Amino acid sequence: MNDTDVRAAIAAQRTYLADVLTGLDEAGWDAPTLCEGWRVREVVAHITMPFRISIPRFVLGMIRARGDFNRMADRSARADAAELTSAQLLASVRNNVNHPWKPPGDGFVAALSHDVIHGLDITVGLGLDQGVPEDRLLLVLNGVRPKQAKYFGVDLDGIQLRADDLDWSYGTGTALTGRAQDLLLVLCGRTLPAGHLHGPVADRFSAAR
Repeated sequence: MNDTDVRAAIAAQRTYLADVLTGLDEAGWDAPTLCEGWRVREVVAHITMPFRISIPRFVLGMIRARGDFNRMADRSARADAAELTSAQLLASVRNNVNHPWKPPGDGFVAALSHDVIHGLDITVGLGLDQGVPEDRLLLVLNGVRPKQAKYFGVDLDGIQLRADDLDWSYGTGTALTGRAQDLLLVLCGRTLPAGHLHGPVADRFSAAR
Protein backbone atom coordinates (compact mmCIF):
# COMPACT_ATOMS: atom_id res chain seq x y z
CA MET A 1 0.00 0.00 0.00
CA ASN A 2 1.43 3.38 -0.99
CA ASP A 3 1.55 6.63 0.99
CA THR A 4 -1.58 7.94 -0.72
CA ASP A 5 -3.57 4.94 0.49
CA VAL A 6 -2.20 5.20 4.02
CA ARG A 7 -2.95 8.91 4.18
CA ALA A 8 -6.51 8.17 3.09
CA ALA A 9 -6.75 5.69 5.98
CA ILE A 10 -5.42 8.35 8.38
CA ALA A 11 -8.02 10.85 7.16
CA ALA A 12 -10.76 8.25 7.60
CA GLN A 13 -9.58 7.45 11.13
CA ARG A 14 -9.50 11.12 12.17
CA THR A 15 -12.92 11.73 10.63
CA TYR A 16 -14.27 8.74 12.53
CA LEU A 17 -12.79 10.03 15.79
CA ALA A 18 -14.24 13.48 15.21
CA ASP A 19 -17.66 11.91 14.71
CA VAL A 20 -17.32 9.95 17.97
CA LEU A 21 -16.29 13.08 19.85
CA THR A 22 -19.16 15.07 18.38
CA GLY A 23 -21.55 12.76 20.19
CA LEU A 24 -20.02 13.32 23.64
CA ASP A 25 -21.36 15.64 26.30
CA GLU A 26 -19.02 17.32 28.78
CA ALA A 27 -19.24 14.32 31.12
CA GLY A 28 -18.03 12.16 28.25
CA TRP A 29 -15.07 14.46 27.62
CA ASP A 30 -14.18 14.12 31.30
CA ALA A 31 -14.51 10.31 31.32
CA PRO A 32 -11.38 8.19 31.91
CA THR A 33 -9.64 6.39 29.05
CA LEU A 34 -7.24 3.47 28.84
CA CYS A 35 -4.36 5.96 29.11
CA GLU A 36 -3.76 5.99 32.84
CA GLY A 37 -4.50 9.39 34.34
CA TRP A 38 -5.88 10.86 31.11
CA ARG A 39 -9.48 11.71 30.41
CA VAL A 40 -10.85 11.89 26.88
CA ARG A 41 -9.81 15.53 26.65
CA GLU A 42 -6.17 14.78 27.54
CA VAL A 43 -6.01 12.02 24.92
CA VAL A 44 -7.46 14.32 22.26
CA ALA A 45 -5.04 17.06 23.28
CA HIS A 46 -2.21 14.55 22.81
CA ILE A 47 -3.49 13.33 19.43
CA THR A 48 -3.72 16.89 18.16
CA MET A 49 -0.47 18.14 19.72
CA PRO A 50 1.48 17.80 16.43
CA PHE A 51 -1.11 19.95 14.67
CA ARG A 52 -1.02 22.75 17.18
CA ILE A 53 2.43 23.27 18.68
CA SER A 54 5.37 24.94 17.01
CA ILE A 55 8.83 23.44 16.80
CA PRO A 56 10.22 26.02 19.30
CA ARG A 57 7.48 25.13 21.80
CA PHE A 58 8.20 21.43 21.32
CA VAL A 59 11.92 21.95 21.87
CA LEU A 60 11.30 24.08 24.96
CA GLY A 61 8.99 21.42 26.34
CA MET A 62 11.63 18.74 25.79
CA ILE A 63 14.25 20.88 27.54
CA ARG A 64 11.96 21.40 30.52
CA ALA A 65 11.28 17.65 30.59
CA ARG A 66 15.03 16.96 30.46
CA GLY A 67 14.71 15.12 27.19
CA ASP A 68 11.97 12.76 28.37
CA PHE A 69 9.32 12.74 25.63
CA ASN A 70 6.72 10.93 27.73
CA ARG A 71 7.06 13.53 30.48
CA MET A 72 6.81 16.35 27.98
CA ALA A 73 3.79 14.77 26.27
CA ASP A 74 2.00 14.29 29.59
CA ARG A 75 2.62 17.87 30.69
CA SER A 76 1.51 19.19 27.31
CA ALA A 77 -1.66 17.09 27.24
CA ARG A 78 -2.67 18.18 30.72
CA ALA A 79 -1.94 21.86 30.09
CA ASP A 80 -3.75 21.92 26.75
CA ALA A 81 -6.72 19.97 28.10
CA ALA A 82 -7.07 22.57 30.85
CA GLU A 83 -6.75 25.52 28.46
CA LEU A 84 -8.77 24.37 25.44
CA THR A 85 -12.50 23.74 25.41
CA SER A 86 -13.95 20.49 24.12
CA ALA A 87 -15.19 22.40 21.07
CA GLN A 88 -11.67 23.64 20.34
CA LEU A 89 -10.19 20.16 20.76
CA LEU A 90 -12.84 18.69 18.48
CA ALA A 91 -12.14 21.36 15.87
CA SER A 92 -8.44 20.51 16.03
CA VAL A 93 -9.25 16.94 15.04
CA ARG A 94 -11.86 17.84 12.42
CA ASN A 95 -9.76 20.54 10.75
CA ASN A 96 -6.66 18.37 10.48
CA VAL A 97 -7.92 15.12 9.00
CA ASN A 98 -5.47 15.57 6.10
CA HIS A 99 -2.56 16.93 8.13
CA PRO A 100 0.72 15.36 6.87
CA TRP A 101 2.28 14.82 10.30
CA LYS A 102 4.48 11.77 10.78
CA PRO A 103 6.38 10.76 13.94
CA PRO A 104 9.99 11.95 13.64
CA GLY A 105 12.03 9.41 11.70
CA ASP A 106 8.98 7.30 10.86
CA GLY A 107 6.34 7.01 8.15
CA PHE A 108 2.61 7.41 7.64
CA VAL A 109 1.81 3.93 8.99
CA ALA A 110 3.25 5.07 12.32
CA ALA A 111 1.00 8.14 12.18
CA LEU A 112 -1.99 5.89 11.51
CA SER A 113 -0.97 3.64 14.42
CA HIS A 114 -0.81 6.67 16.72
CA ASP A 115 -4.33 7.72 15.78
CA VAL A 116 -5.82 4.21 15.87
CA ILE A 117 -4.33 3.28 19.24
CA HIS A 118 -5.33 6.51 20.95
CA GLY A 119 -8.74 6.34 19.30
CA LEU A 120 -9.17 2.92 20.92
CA ASP A 121 -8.00 4.35 24.24
CA ILE A 122 -11.07 6.56 24.02
CA THR A 123 -13.71 4.24 22.55
CA VAL A 124 -12.79 1.15 24.59
CA GLY A 125 -12.48 3.29 27.70
CA LEU A 126 -15.97 4.66 27.08
CA GLY A 127 -17.37 1.18 26.43
CA LEU A 128 -18.28 1.99 22.84
CA ASP A 129 -18.50 -1.20 20.79
CA GLN A 130 -17.13 0.32 17.61
CA GLY A 131 -14.49 -1.69 15.79
CA VAL A 132 -11.66 -0.32 13.68
CA PRO A 133 -12.22 -1.33 10.02
CA GLU A 134 -10.24 -4.45 9.11
CA ASP A 135 -8.13 -2.88 6.37
CA ARG A 136 -7.11 -0.01 8.64
CA LEU A 137 -6.38 -2.29 11.55
CA LEU A 138 -4.27 -4.68 9.47
CA LEU A 139 -2.08 -1.80 8.34
CA VAL A 140 -1.29 -1.11 11.98
CA LEU A 141 -0.92 -4.76 13.03
CA ASN A 142 1.40 -5.57 10.14
CA GLY A 143 3.66 -2.76 11.29
CA VAL A 144 4.03 -4.13 14.83
CA ARG A 145 7.61 -4.91 15.84
CA PRO A 146 9.11 -6.34 19.08
CA LYS A 147 10.45 -2.89 19.98
CA GLN A 148 6.85 -1.73 20.40
CA ALA A 149 6.16 -4.11 23.30
CA LYS A 150 9.58 -3.31 24.73
CA TYR A 151 8.87 0.43 24.57
CA PHE A 152 5.66 0.01 26.54
CA GLY A 153 7.27 -2.39 29.02
CA VAL A 154 4.93 -5.30 28.23
CA ASP A 155 6.13 -8.75 29.29
CA LEU A 156 4.87 -11.16 26.64
CA ASP A 157 7.47 -13.84 27.21
CA GLY A 158 5.84 -17.23 26.62
CA ILE A 159 2.57 -15.69 25.43
CA GLN A 160 1.01 -15.75 21.98
CA LEU A 161 -1.50 -13.03 21.11
CA ARG A 162 -4.05 -14.71 18.84
CA ALA A 163 -6.90 -12.75 17.29
CA ASP A 164 -10.27 -14.45 17.11
CA ASP A 165 -11.68 -12.09 14.48
CA LEU A 166 -8.72 -11.79 12.08
CA ASP A 167 -5.98 -14.09 10.82
CA TRP A 168 -3.31 -12.50 13.01
CA SER A 169 -1.06 -13.63 15.83
CA TYR A 170 2.04 -12.38 17.59
CA GLY A 171 4.61 -14.35 19.55
CA THR A 172 4.57 -17.95 20.74
CA GLY A 173 3.38 -19.71 23.87
CA THR A 174 0.21 -19.68 25.94
CA ALA A 175 -2.64 -18.21 23.91
CA LEU A 176 -4.17 -14.90 24.87
CA THR A 177 -7.16 -14.40 22.60
CA GLY A 178 -9.55 -11.58 21.82
CA ARG A 179 -10.37 -9.11 19.09
CA ALA A 180 -7.32 -7.99 17.15
CA GLN A 181 -7.80 -4.38 18.23
CA ASP A 182 -7.83 -5.41 21.89
CA LEU A 183 -4.63 -7.42 21.44
CA LEU A 184 -3.06 -4.37 19.83
CA LEU A 185 -3.84 -2.49 23.03
CA VAL A 186 -2.18 -5.25 25.06
CA LEU A 187 0.97 -4.74 22.98
CA CYS A 188 0.79 -1.07 23.87
CA GLY A 189 0.68 -1.72 27.59
CA ARG A 190 -3.00 -1.05 28.17
CA THR A 191 -5.14 -2.82 30.74
CA LEU A 192 -8.37 -3.93 29.10
CA PRO A 193 -11.83 -3.97 30.68
CA ALA A 194 -12.82 -7.38 32.02
CA GLY A 195 -14.26 -9.73 29.42
CA HIS A 196 -12.29 -8.45 26.43
CA LEU A 197 -9.52 -11.04 26.66
CA HIS A 198 -9.61 -14.80 27.05
CA GLY A 199 -7.19 -17.53 28.07
CA PRO A 200 -5.18 -18.61 31.14
CA VAL A 201 -3.27 -15.32 31.34
CA ALA A 202 -6.15 -12.96 30.54
CA ASP A 203 -6.37 -11.63 34.09
CA ARG A 204 -2.80 -10.30 33.84
CA PHE A 205 -3.90 -7.84 31.19
CA SER A 206 -7.46 -7.12 32.37
CA ALA A 207 -8.98 -4.84 34.97
CA ALA A 208 -10.62 -6.47 37.98
CA ARG A 209 -14.28 -7.20 37.52
